[in-house]
Amino acid sequence: MADGAMTTTFLAVIGGASLLAVTARRLRPVDRLPSLEGWALADRSLGPGWTWLLLGGTLFTAYTFTAVPGLAYGNGAPAFFAVPYTVIVCPLAFVVLTRLWSVARRHGYLTAADFVRGRYGSPPLALVVALTGILATMPYLALQLLGLRAVLTAGGLYPRGAAGDLVMVALFAGLAVATYRHGLRAPAVISALKAVAVFVSLTAVCWLVLERLGGPGAVFEKAARRLAETDTADSALLLSPEQQPAYATLALGSALALLMYPHVLTAGFAADSPRTVRRAVVALPAWTALLALFGFLGIAALATGVRAPEGGAEAAVPMLVDRLMPGPLAGLVFGAITVGALVPAAVMSIAAATSFVRNVYVEYVHPTATPKRQVRIAKAVSLTAKVGAVAFVFGLRDQDAINLQLLGGVWILQIFPAVAVGLFTGWLHRRALLAGWAVGMASGTYLVVHEGFSSIVPLGAGAGPLEIYAGLAALLLNLTVAVAGTAALTRLGVPRGADATDLPSRLTVRRRPETGANTP
Repeated sequence: MADGAMTTTFLAVIGGASLLAVTARRLRPVDRLPSLEGWALADRSLGPGWTWLLLGGTLFTAYTFTAVPGLAYGNGAPAFFAVPYTVIVCPLAFVVLTRLWSVARRHGYLTAADFVRGRYGSPPLALVVALTGILATMPYLALQLLGLRAVLTAGGLYPRGAAGDLVMVALFAGLAVATYRHGLRAPAVISALKAVAVFVSLTAVCWLVLERLGGPGAVFEKAARRLAETDTADSALLLSPEQQPAYATLALGSALALLMYPHVLTAGFAADSPRTVRRAVVALPAWTALLALFGFLGIAALATGVRAPEGGAEAAVPMLVDRLMPGPLAGLVFGAITVGALVPAAVMSIAAATSFVRNVYVEYVHPTATPKRQVRIAKAVSLTAKVGAVAFVFGLRDQDAINLQLLGGVWILQIFPAVAVGLFTGWLHRRALLAGWAVGMASGTYLVVHEGFSSIVPLGAGAGPLEIYAGLAALLLNLTVAVAGTAALTRLGVPRGADATDLPSRLTVRRRPETGANTP
């Protein structure tokens, strides 16, 4: 049971987030008519500071801050694949996100599927891109609730039974109302509190851990001894040669996949210029350092003898905080991680709603929908996504959400050829891309399910098959089919779709003098 000081600090942080969400209306221009761009992208008006806060708050979720240290607690070194993966994301985002922003702003695109529709002139290809993004986002949204529940439970802030469910519903009700009214501006202002609370609380926890345990060397030495006592063969603080291919491909594949998620693109599209995107991306490694420290806390939890529940390793760090820190500071940490769930959850629901409205509702249901009606439908879909995530968490096992998220990462990677490759070359044929997507989705799903919902799959036969990330293997098949199919269709003279983006068909980039942005 949480003590009074912890509860008070926790409620103060949550109350601060609620007050900031209310102030989001001040960021909205009063002389503009309602539009989906205004609600979903904050009128593309965020400067470098806000963009950095929103991108960091969206990329680094509450579940990441509990799952990575939980994996380090249970498996040691393999958990730290998240650090190089988030480092790889930065140069990729610097190039891909900046270029995509320029094209999207010029043509009024709000989603990746909008770009695909314009680039290839293919409504079916745009539809599968949109649906893949929505499908991959929904379990990701549910995982924010799982991370939140793990934190609250470890801190004694989640009562048993219906009372605990009401706590969860109350926390997300405020988020739902703020997002419904103010769109992306609500998570943008909350992201400022998330950054301050997470950076301050993590610094305090790490300092306390190092003081209690005698420095980093002592932490890793004690953790290594405890890992050696476990029955898990893959648990160690150093990667074995057999683990290195899985580690490398998981880092690379995850980085490629992350940039394709609708909520990441939504946060990037809200910037006011390509230069703003670049400046925000250059500063993102500060969040990566934060993630590395969270992974270190997983090692520290192991070193201090924290006993996480069976199958609940994500509770290791919250339990460590509850054990080592005084009530007020523990409440600050739990409040910070809770706010850390609210920001990405809001952006995910907005991104999913925008994709549905732009690429399903307007395209196939109501092509003449007014901007006001589009905003109204998007608000309703965003609210439905949050309610669905809550129902999913309450109605199914935690492992179901985790399994679906593993599949989601594999699925979202299959739109990479149409979106990211399509930014630099229009050579790939729309029908070949559609066939490649289908092969990638089918093969990736089969590989993950066949291995018992493991994202690492063996490649080859024999005594020592190479283990790699399933999503990357499926992407290679996807690209192979797309390239071979394009060559065959070109030889047969099958016409391509009309390209409305004015992008070059070859890998050429010219520089626009007034902004210095890489644009077609």
